[in-house]
This record gives sequence, C-alpha cells and structure tokens, in this order.
Amino acid sequence: MKPFSYERATSPADAVTRAAAKPGARFIAGGTNLLDLMKLEISTPAHLVDVNGIGLDTIEKTADGGLRVGALVRNTDLASHAAVTKGYPLLSKAIVAGASGQLRNKATTAGNLMQRTRCPYFYDKNLPCNKRDPGTGCAAAGGYSRGHSVIGVSGNCVCAYPSDMTVALHALDATVEIMQLDRTTRTLPVRDFHLLPGDDLPVGEFALKPGELITAVVLPKPVGGKQLYHKVRDRASYAFALVSVAAIIQPDGTGHVAFGGVAPKPWRSDAADAALPRGAKAVTDTLFADATPTDQNQFKLTLATRTLGAVLIDAKAS
Repeated sequence: MKPFSYERATSPADAVTRAAAKPGARFIAGGTNLLDLMKLEISTPAHLVDVNGIGLDTIEKTADGGLRVGALVRNTDLASHAAVTKGYPLLSKAIVAGASGQLRNKATTAGNLMQRTRCPYFYDKNLPCNKRDPGTGCAAAGGYSRGHSVIGVSGNCVCAYPSDMTVALHALDATVEIMQLDRTTRTLPVRDFHLLPGDDLPVGEFALKPGELITAVVLPKPVGGKQLYHKVRDRASYAFALVSVAAIIQPDGTGHVAFGGVAPKPWRSDAADAALPRGAKAVTDTLFADATPTDQNQFKLTLATRTLGAVLIDAKAS
C-alpha cells in the first residue's frame, strides 16, 4: 500500500472542507471496497478523510411519508430496520443478497453506491484497463466475457456494475442527496447517479464532482405491491450477480423492474416498465433492444427473461 495522509472530519461541512483542501482526497467510512483497492495499489489516494464521526447514520421519515436514509447507515441496520422491512422489503432483500454478514456490518449506504464497477481485468495490473490506467485499452473487451455487460458498454469498458442494493434503489425511484463544495445540497435521481463508460477517457463512474459528499438516500412514499429480488449467481453466496431482478408488481400487473449484472449500471427504462403487463419477454425485448452481447455472455439475455418470469410467477403466488 502506498503512503497516504489521514484525518477525521467532525461534520459533513467539515468533511467537504477537508477534502477540498487536498486534491485527490477520498472519503472513507466502512472501506470495504476502497481499502481492498488500496492494498492492491489500484486506487492510490494521497489523502483520506474519515467520515465515520460526522453523523448521517439515522433513518428518518420524510414529510411526504418516505424515508431519508443517512449516508453512513450500515447495510445490516438498513436491511433490518422496521420501516424498511415493512414499506420497502425489496431493499431489504437486495441488501441481504449481497456480500457477507461481516461486510454488511461495515458497509454503508453511500459506500454501496460508490462501489467501483469492476471486473477481473481491472484487478490484474499486468493487463490494460481504461478504468485503472486511462488510455491503455480494455483487455476485457477481447477477453473472457461471461460475466461482463451485454448493454450500455463502449470500447473503453465492458464490465458490469456489482451492487445489489442499488438495483433495488432504481426500482424504488430513490434520490441521492449530495453536499456540494459550497455546502449547499443538491438532489439527483439514483437513476442518474452512475455513468455509462461512453467514448471519453478517463472512464467516468459517478455523477459527482471532486470533493462532493453523499449525505443521504431518500426513498419516496411506499407504493405497496409485491416486492421481490431474485439474484442468479455462480455460487450460493458472496458472488456478484450474473443477472439480478428487482421488481415491484402491483395487483393489476403494472410496476417497476430493474436489472443488475447486465450493464455498467443498474438497468431500467420506463418503456420496459410499461411492458410489464404483457409479460417477461415483452419487458426484456424492450429493455435489451440495443444489447451487444458476446458469444460468451449471450446467455444473459435468456437468463434475464427467465429470471423476470420467475419473479412474476412468485408475485402472483405470494
């Protein structure tokens, strides 16, 4: 691990001030992703600002009946919170499907959003990777692609976004609160928070400016319906999804659906949601109309249809 400096912030405004004073500084809380990357010298921030002591660790009701989840609420606490299990069971199910109990005890809401979109080639410093070393190329594009994205890719990057929690947040129409450098707060739909790789370098991942701090995730008023999360992976635990489906299905067959494991960000569209009453195939035909799979991950398109089909069957049976 390369040397770095470290300090602790005492408030959100203090954290933003400290980060702004050190170009390239990173915030750290649970560190479940960042520390791993630092140990491998893939991420090498010169300065860390510890935000564990700034509050932002509560879950509160909003004026319109929704929930405001502080950025530092741990995944375990969020998944088990009574208001979440009652009004947003989809979120609870998705969180429990991710990582391990030990990691969920440390991982935070904001940290989960900030997971790096990555693949095995990203970790191998002997191979080119535009995310790790902009301009060197993408070894994954011509390599073993079974786990990679089938849509939303570019020549710069083809890896798939790993978070389970964020797929659920897409289906729930959550918004992200962000403290800006001038200490004011802006809000951003979670659907706009993660960026597709595009044609520019370096490969962007988050709609954040340097030094901005996530302060909360806000959930709208519960919409009811059957809320399900299905995750298909190569082993029973501690594995990223090949395909995951987060769905809210209303009694009349309408609803929202988001997919994980298929793109560099959770994948959802209003047109696909509108197709839900016509069945799983109508949804995936709409959502993946522009897919560009390889021979090795073509199966994900069929798997997405079958996984959503299983979700719709479970919604009717439950």
